[in-house]
Amino acid sequence: MEHNYLIPANSKKSMLILGFFTPIDLIVFGIGSAFSVIMLFIFNTTVNLSSIVLMLLPAIISAFLVMPVPNYHNMMQLITNIIIYFSGRKRYYWKGWCFKDE
Repeated sequence: MEHNYLIPANSKKSMLILGFFTPIDLIVFGIGSAFSVIMLFIFNTTVNLSSIVLMLLPAIISAFLVMPVPNYHNMMQLITNIIIYFSGRKRYYWKGWCFKDE
């Protein structure tokens, strides 16, 4: 049993707030929620359901962005990776170990 190390699979979760959120995630959710609360205070909320949903839309969108996703940190990271992939370079040049042999 010498030199056997056990690293837990969730060792990075201890660096996150509540095990799920980074400070940026909480800032995004806080800004979206604060904007929704301000709109609820400013505008008349007794009009109808659709106007209340529109006022809560920033909080709903920010909650969607910080929602945890398997194999990624959250939806914001997944969307960022998709944008980087589709806007990035598509031609990959071979620079492997046999590049100078040709």
